[in-house]
Parts: sequence; C-alpha cells; structure tokens
Amino acid sequence: MSRLLELLEPVQAQFDHYRQRGGFLLLHPRSKYRSVLVANLLRDQPYPVFYYALGTDDVHLSALLRGITQILSAQHPLFGRHTQLHALGASNNLRELATAFSNDLNELCAEPYVLILDEFDRCDAADDIQIFLEYLVDVLPSQCTVVFNSRTIPRISWISILAKNRAVMLDDEALVRENFYDSTPRNEPVLSVSAFGPGFVLLDDDPIESWEGHLPRLLFFFSLDRPVITRSEICSAFWPDLAVDQAVNVFHVTKRRLHKALNMDVLVHEDGYYRMNGDIRMDYDIANFVSRLIDARESTGAEQFEHYSAAADLYQSPYLHGYSDHWIKMRRGDFSKGYLEALKNLAEYRIGESRLEVALNLLLRALHETEDDESLHRQVMRLYTQLGRRSEAVTHFKTLEASLHKRNQLPARETIDLYTEIMA
Repeated sequence: MSRLLELLEPVQAQFDHYRQRGGFLLLHPRSKYRSVLVANLLRDQPYPVFYYALGTDDVHLSALLRGITQILSAQHPLFGRHTQLHALGASNNLRELATAFSNDLNELCAEPYVLILDEFDRCDAADDIQIFLEYLVDVLPSQCTVVFNSRTIPRISWISILAKNRAVMLDDEALVRENFYDSTPRNEPVLSVSAFGPGFVLLDDDPIESWEGHLPRLLFFFSLDRPVITRSEICSAFWPDLAVDQAVNVFHVTKRRLHKALNMDVLVHEDGYYRMNGDIRMDYDIANFVSRLIDARESTGAEQFEHYSAAADLYQSPYLHGYSDHWIKMRRGDFSKGYLEALKNLAEYRIGESRLEVALNLLLRALHETEDDESLHRQVMRLYTQLGRRSEAVTHFKTLEASLHKRNQLPARETIDLYTEIMA
C-alpha cells in the first residue's frame, strides 16, 4: 500500500496543480492511476471534495441531476433549490438549466472545491447530458472543478473547451497536449484539414471539391471535434425540424456523399456511435492550434511567446467562416477566445519590450475579432496616448461611445475616467 501511495504522489501533485484552474478536469481513460487517485481524493484533503458515482439509471439529464441533488443535499440541505425551481418553470432550455445548476454549485461551497463525477461512461448515450455540459462549463463557478472519471472520453467537444481554457486532460502525471481523442492512425492517405476559414480538405495535397453540396463537408467538420457522436445528435444539429425518419434518411444520404467525396469510409459506426476513422492520418489546423495554446500556457518567456505566435498564425480566419449553424457559432466563439488569449499575451510581451507600436497592432487585431471587450479598448487608448497619438485615442473613445449608444449602453466608468484623464 505504501508503494502505491508513493507512486501516486506525482499524480496527486499534478492533479492538485491543475484542479486550481477550475472548469472541467478529465482523468483520461488511458490513465493507470485514475481510479486510485479518486479513491485517494475521498480521503482527507486540504480542500473540500464532493463525490457522485453515476448509476444505471443516469441515462438522461433529469435522472443525473436528481441523483446529484439527492447526494449533495445530504451535506448541504439547500443544494438543488435553483435547479428545482427551473424544473417547476417547465422550461426545456438547457442553457438556462445549466445556469440554475451552476447557482446551486456556487452556493455549495465558497472556497475552491472538487466535484467528482465517477463512472461517467454510464451516461455516454445521453445526448441531453452532453449538451448540458457544454453549456455548464461556461457558467461554472470559479471555485468549482468538475472531475470526470470515465472508461471513455465524454462526448463533448473537448477540443473547443480546451481552446477557451476551461478544461484540462490529465494522463496520470502528464498533461494531454495533443492527440486528444487517443486515435492511433496507421495507414495512408493523409488528410490536411483547415477549419479556419470556409473549410478546406486536401487528400494527399489534392483539394477535395466533389462534395455534392455543403452538408457532407459540414458533417465531416462536425464529427472532427468530438471523440464520438450519435446519429440522433447529428440529426438534431443538422435537421432539427424534420421528422426522425426523414432526418435519418437525409443523414445516410449525406454520409454516403461524404465517403464518396473522400473515397473512403470516413465515419465508422461502432457500438452505437459514429467516430472518425482512426486509420486516417490527419493534419488538422484546429488540433494544432489548441496544442500550441496548451504549450503556451505551460511555458514562460520567449518559449511562451513562440507558442502564442504559432497559435495566432494558425488562426487565419474565424472557424468555418460564412456559416451560421448553431453548433458552428458555438465552436467559433470558443476558438475565438483562444485566439484572443494569444493576441493579448503577445501584446503584453511586446509592451514589456517597449515595442508599443507592435503591441498596438496586436490589440487592434484583437478588436477586429471582438468589439465587446472594453478592457481591450482601454489598452488601445493608453497605447495611443503613450505613443503621442492623443487625438487617435480620443477618436477611438468616440467611436466606442457611438457603438455602445446604438445598443443603448454607456461606456464603463473606468473607460470614461481614462478618457477624462487623456483629455486633461
């Protein structure tokens, strides 16, 4: 037993390091010590640990939330009241339900804590749980880290959650930085995939152009960013207004066209799920982008600058630019957050080198991606002023003020104070 605890020490140390970030923490299914780590976490820890093991009944979201509420309310009697009030409202909006559950998690404990969801693979088939989790991660209280212990990788889009820095994957003491879904390609051909922009696929350096419409291509990109997907999940994302049998028929036609375009079985059906064919070697710009972001977060100085620069260079254009499907807009927003993280850190690095003009251009690129971050606007105004371009700082404020006015909003007090300071 003492030898096992000795082997577990570096694993526990890595876990304690990364659990402080909050968000989702996946104990990768290939981890040797994940179950031993969970058992050790249930012993005395210097931080609160809450635990729920999924049962055979947790095959849909309402059962899972009911089970978690029953267990946690024994330790915190009021836990679940926000979720129950939402249920009484009879709303089917999973985003609102995620916010209600997050409010319960926020009241569960004020200090940083861990919530372990053990045997999570029991709910693999539940589409509503996977959708709920993708909403929950964005509203999770900062003091809460949700830990997943599972024999399979949960079906959410980990690659997009990693991009916005709301999750980590741990393989015992190693942080997973690439090959997130544990595919082991063995054969040719090679697919070069670019999702930044309208979406391009090259097969052995030759562009694929015979898609027979946009749906086969979008189905390909939809499948790339998840470990596995269900047919019902695909139909709900692509043809929500069609009857089930009609949606299934269209799906099979679309899948055949996808396989025909690439001249191979791209989607493999296995154990009730569809997954990307693991034998295909693939160079995917999104995966490379996320790997670079993770490497940057784990480094400092010039090495960090190099990784953030590479990530920013990979971001040629917004994800699947030109499409407005709901799932595309969600992922586009996630990858955009990673891009903004890279630009902000690059700008800080250049400011440290007193290269203010370069930093200003980086922040203007960031504002081209998002106009809603007033802290970015303030940084731009300060840099204009430091560069002796006071009139441009004033013009920038006036443009921001006019833009907010169109949305019946006013600049934040901090922004107004900065403008007053510049005018003085």
